[in-house]
Amino acid sequence: MYEYIKGAITGLTPAGVVIEAGGLGYFLHISVNTYSRINGKENCKLFLHEVIREDAHLLYGFADQDERDFFRMLISVNGIGAAIAIMMLSSYLADDLREAILTDNVNLLKGIKGIGAKTALRVIIELKDKVGKGLSSDKILKSGDSAVRNEALSALEMLGFNKKAVEKSVDQIIASQPGLTVEQLLKIALKSF
Repeated sequence: MYEYIKGAITGLTPAGVVIEAGGLGYFLHISVNTYSRINGKENCKLFLHEVIREDAHLLYGFADQDERDFFRMLISVNGIGAAIAIMMLSSYLADDLREAILTDNVNLLKGIKGIGAKTALRVIIELKDKVGKGLSSDKILKSGDSAVRNEALSALEMLGFNKKAVEKSVDQIIASQPGLTVEQLLKIALKSF
């Protein structure tokens, strides 16, 4: 099994990249998110996943190990092949998909081309435990948002709200509007209760 490839980018589209390494040109299928991270660079290092089928040997490239690991989780779900998994990772960042799975957001998942309601539910059911394992909602958030979240939750608790009851609402606000100050977050949160 191949781990990664490092070399010169000789061809690049939003769906694929050709990397020259050791005198050979390798075509890798990529997500739009990986494309945006390597676009404009002359050289790159991509983490690989190989799919061997009867009619083809395909390589998939990822800008980081996290995206590759999430791709591997997606293709473990019955009904999700490599092409649909790449489509999912092209539509949303891995962190956004993780959050959708953890919050049972079927609508976000079924909004992706090739994903119906049944498949979206299957993804949530099969991956919720895997995605949630070792992750707290703080780890999904950026570090700045995490500090703001904690301060806002403390303030809401002082105002008499049950911390556990308001955590989900606060997390949804931060996910939809990252970069808020504590004051802005509190104003929005108080309007939503």
